[in-house]
Amino acid sequence: MSANKTQNAAPVIVWLRSDLRIADNPALFAAAQSGHPVLPVFILDDESPQHWKRGAASRWWLHQSLLKLDAALQKAGFHSLICVVGAAGAALDKLIAESGARGVYWNRCYEPWAMTRDKTIKENLKARGIDAQGFSSFLMFEPWEIVNKTGGDYKVFTPFSKACLERGGIRPPIDTAKPSIRHSGNIFAKGVGVEGLGLMPKINWYGGMAQSFQPGEAGAWARMQDFVQDGVGAYKAQRDFPAIDGVSRLSPHLHFGEISPHQIWHAVQQALAAQGPETQFAVHAQGFLRQLIWREFSYHLLYHAPDFPDQPWNKQFAKFPWHRDDDMLHKWQRGQTGFPIIDAGMRQLWQTGWMHNRVRMIVGSFLVKNLLLHWRAGEDWFWDTLVDADLGNNAAGWQWIAGCGADAAPYFRIFNPLLQSKKFDAGGAYIREYVPELASLPDSLIHTPWEAPPMLRPSAKDYPPPIVDLAQSRDRALKAYAESKSAA
Repeated sequence: MSANKTQNAAPVIVWLRSDLRIADNPALFAAAQSGHPVLPVFILDDESPQHWKRGAASRWWLHQSLLKLDAALQKAGFHSLICVVGAAGAALDKLIAESGARGVYWNRCYEPWAMTRDKTIKENLKARGIDAQGFSSFLMFEPWEIVNKTGGDYKVFTPFSKACLERGGIRPPIDTAKPSIRHSGNIFAKGVGVEGLGLMPKINWYGGMAQSFQPGEAGAWARMQDFVQDGVGAYKAQRDFPAIDGVSRLSPHLHFGEISPHQIWHAVQQALAAQGPETQFAVHAQGFLRQLIWREFSYHLLYHAPDFPDQPWNKQFAKFPWHRDDDMLHKWQRGQTGFPIIDAGMRQLWQTGWMHNRVRMIVGSFLVKNLLLHWRAGEDWFWDTLVDADLGNNAAGWQWIAGCGADAAPYFRIFNPLLQSKKFDAGGAYIREYVPELASLPDSLIHTPWEAPPMLRPSAKDYPPPIVDLAQSRDRALKAYAESKSAA
């Protein structure tokens, strides 16, 4: 085929979703090697997910990531990124009509609504003679691949993790996609551009997020390299201390697919091989890799229980007597509970779009057990404010905290925020960073400012007193659990 004819050949659309990268992108790689021009497309589809459309923090990140991806695609010789808004099926049909595309390639998504949508789209495309291919990229294992000895799904993490490790075969990252045909200026289809998606908020509340993270594939790769070199070797020792940069902070990059779990897994495995399997480094590295498998478990649960984000996995909790108190919820959301570790976590979330995982457990336990508010209220707030808002992980985390999920912490396990604060932020560095009105208190009082003598105690207008009594609220939660259990 001549160069001119090849340039004018019908393109292959690569529908980019949660895979905003060029390296280790199976769909983009396959399209690039197809011998056809490649038309990269992003569709902002808020219709299909309905309640679970992207939250505000995720939209800010998505905007930055798409800008970086568009620039990287063009630099690599691909067509510029075509961005459109609307229901994905109709948007693809319009793009195919405009461009004469012969195929549509994508990497699979695993949200229930996305799987239903994608199946319908694939069937419609194939019925019209259009090549439609899905690839595995977002997870290391397909959710339906890991089965127990009876062929069923796993309900407990440890045997699931063991099954994943025994199965092995986690593919190495594939090459960076390079087009077999460099884009020569042909305009195959029209879009609105990244700016036209309307993802950025009208008010600049995102300064803290911009300072805390570097969205995009390059930022993801840099963060991973730093962590593998300087962090993973102390992961288990440091991961629970929020004032220490002891975790990977790769979750938003993974969520948007700026880096793949395969890339992370093999980078850590290479470092582990260099250090040796009998070293302390190996202990910490394996602890971190276990978190990647927990991510797989979350999607295993979601696949087998599509109502997982909305309904308790343990149906015993279907009639649990949750309270509704909008005032208490608002104080929790804004970091005004009077418990410094809770307020530090909620303010970190508000300012940076991210919260340390240990603190996520503490603030979650406080909401569902001390305040007796529904876990879905917390799930919704995290969905809107987290840059790593991920349907599988978010649902699994909240149901674990609430005691109603698979392999969850028992409901009667109630985190005491004071003990947690003194254990994991003993010197109060984390609290002082995010609750600066308490910064002048000595270490002995930073966790319990209401116990400070009058001359040191912050006034109620500067920092609120505790909104609940921990002992009484704990007893109330245990009573509610006992009543719901006997009624089940």
